Amino acid sequence: MFVKVPAAALYGVYAYPVMVEVNISPGLGYAIVGLPDNAVKESRERVETAIRNSGFSFPRGKIIINLAPADLRKEGTAYDLPIAVGILAASGQIEREGFEDCLSMGELSLDGTLMPIRGALPIAILARKNQTRTVLMPPANAREAGIVKDISVYAPKNLKEAVDFLSGRKFLQPVFVDARALFQEASESYPVDMREVKGQLHLKRAMEVAAAGGHNLLMIGPPGAGKTMIAQRLPTILPPLSLEEALETSRIYSVAGLLKEDTGLLTRRPFRAPHHTISDVALVGGGNYPLPGEISLAHNGVLFLDELPEFKRQVLEVLRQPLEEGKIVIARARFRIEYPARFMLVAAMNPCPCGYYTHPTRPCTCAPGAAQRYAARISGPLLDRIDIHISVTPVETSALSQESTGEDSSTIRARVRKAREIQAHRFGTIPNIHTNSQMPPKLVEEICRLDEPSRRLLESAANRLQLSARAYHRILRVARTIADLDSSESIKAHHLAEAVTYRTLDRATWGT
Repeated sequence: MFVKVPAAALYGVYAYPVMVEVNISPGLGYAIVGLPDNAVKESRERVETAIRNSGFSFPRGKIIINLAPADLRKEGTAYDLPIAVGILAASGQIEREGFEDCLSMGELSLDGTLMPIRGALPIAILARKNQTRTVLMPPANAREAGIVKDISVYAPKNLKEAVDFLSGRKFLQPVFVDARALFQEASESYPVDMREVKGQLHLKRAMEVAAAGGHNLLMIGPPGAGKTMIAQRLPTILPPLSLEEALETSRIYSVAGLLKEDTGLLTRRPFRAPHHTISDVALVGGGNYPLPGEISLAHNGVLFLDELPEFKRQVLEVLRQPLEEGKIVIARARFRIEYPARFMLVAAMNPCPCGYYTHPTRPCTCAPGAAQRYAARISGPLLDRIDIHISVTPVETSALSQESTGEDSSTIRARVRKAREIQAHRFGTIPNIHTNSQMPPKLVEEICRLDEPSRRLLESAANRLQLSARAYHRILRVARTIADLDSSESIKAHHLAEAVTYRTLDRATWGT
């Protein structure tokens, strides 16, 4: 007997339809064709044992399983359930017709229990797109799949429960998660707050500007000055995720298998802080079985690179494309995958190996020229792509002993949200542009017009600092953000002057 069971394959952050075709005929043999990887090929032992331990009989005969289309690579263990359902249906052990209209995915343990899989959210989105109304998912993935409207997601605990449901012998309650209600329940309170950072008013201001315009930021200062502390609090002043952004980011986490079972949807902007020993593949994604990297997991959020010069140079250089384009394209001989990667890059570093080159009281113990060699680990093109460069000085002991009196995160976040609303109105009809940092050069010239005094100021600064064309436009973008925070329709000279101060470090910090 021949049957077909709908399934799906993950490719990048999207799912594509796959049909599991099962044919049982007289003879001997068992084969899976259709570009399966080793995990799919090994499903024979898992599926056969799970079928027997669930109280069903494994059919005799020649079993051929085709995963169509045959030219799309199939990976992972999620095909266990549709293969088992197909075998039982082809052998007449599923009585009710209509299982061909049910998309099922799940890994089977040897006792028939359904285990979690990766990519439940994009698979559910695919089911809605293809008008497949019924979806079977493991219980651990039910909430993330239940986010998608217009489909019924069912979460059987094991293979027997799934077969009883498909046969009409058991009723299962569909899993539905109200995404908007999740956002309403999600509090804007965080375990950390910007008010906990004592002193560092200039750094807080730079963080506010960066958050308002989505600008990249580099902090340079000695150890213990508060660079990591304030970077960890940056998400607390960013606007909350929109529902569209949350679904987009959650899809990436679903493919990576990082969505928590009890949530199903990310409601806060991600903050990723990989260690400096990370490889380039782990940072940008890829591998033999491609998965999103840290820059994609930071999509719509913050990527924090602490001790920036300690990262391998080749790792840092791969950031160039995503910083410019908001995506990363991984091309190999057999596949080409595109992952979204629009993130805020926040980096921190010491001015020299010992860390005290710019310290006001502690002397630097490095050899002559060590600070310059340390700075040279970061390429000029990468520095050019970071909008804001700011020097961080240690907080005085007297300020540390005083009670915190600065603004809290909610107060700063209110100003940031107002500036973002101005930008949303400005770019409302322009696709893929939401913040000032995303403006292309042509749009910068149109929106960031300067009066004559401001133009002369910028030209003087560009000549004195020997700025590249990219840095020139980035100063204009930052100035536009500062003007938005000031609710100013035009860029004034003082807005531009502040933006210029955020580009005066570069190599000059190390005396080069």
